[in-house]
Formats: sequence, structure tokens, C-alpha cells
Amino acid sequence: MIGIVVISHSEKIAEGIAETAKQMASEVKIVAVGGTDDGRIGTDVNKIVDGINKVYSEDGVLLFYDLGSAMMNAEMALEFLEEDKKKNVIIVDAALVEGVISASVYANLDMDMDYILSEMEKIRINKRE
Repeated sequence: MIGIVVISHSEKIAEGIAETAKQMASEVKIVAVGGTDDGRIGTDVNKIVDGINKVYSEDGVLLFYDLGSAMMNAEMALEFLEEDKKKNVIIVDAALVEGVISASVYANLDMDMDYILSEMEKIRINKRE
């Protein structure tokens, strides 16, 4: 089953989103990765890597983030993963709360990565071409 990592600059925001998603999709591995190691606002590459490893599955891992610098740290975290894991970890450009909850419900229903990513396109934040 697909795992989900919630990356936020705020530990409380990440935990709240993960808690809500877990109530709606109890079978899915969801981890909150918020704030820095010393409790400040921000994101931490090592915490993101640890989060990925906690929820890792051959089915894939989806990373959701709140702000641009969290996305950059998620990209850096991918560089620290073993090569065989990298291909199964996707950074998702979607509304954080809606994305995490929707993806969690789809994963709980055993929808595959392609299906979930196609649904995430509908709630995409950055319309890059």
C-alpha cells in the first residue's frame, strides 16, 4: 500500500493533517514531518528522509508539502535515498490538506499510484508546463 509523508514548516500542522487523514484511511501508513529538529518553524531534510523510510512501500510513497522551501527539501531528501527507492517516491504538487486526505482515502481503497497521481492533477497548485 502507498505510504504518505506530510511535510510542513509547522509540526502541529503536519501532525493535524496526518491525524485527520489517518481517521479517514486507517490502513495507510502516514507520517507527519513538520518543523526542525530543535522545534523551530521550517523543514529538515533528515526528518523527511526518516519519514520516507518509515512509510516506504514498493507500491510507492507520496510526499506532500506546504511551501516552496519544503518542496526543495523534499527534492534534496530524494538525493539521500538508495537508488532503488528513489523511483518509488513522488513529490506531489497538490493542495496540502485536500491532497493528503484524498490520496490517503484512495490508497486505503487500494488504488494504484497512477490513479492517485491522476486525481492529484485535479487539485494541483503550480500549473507548470
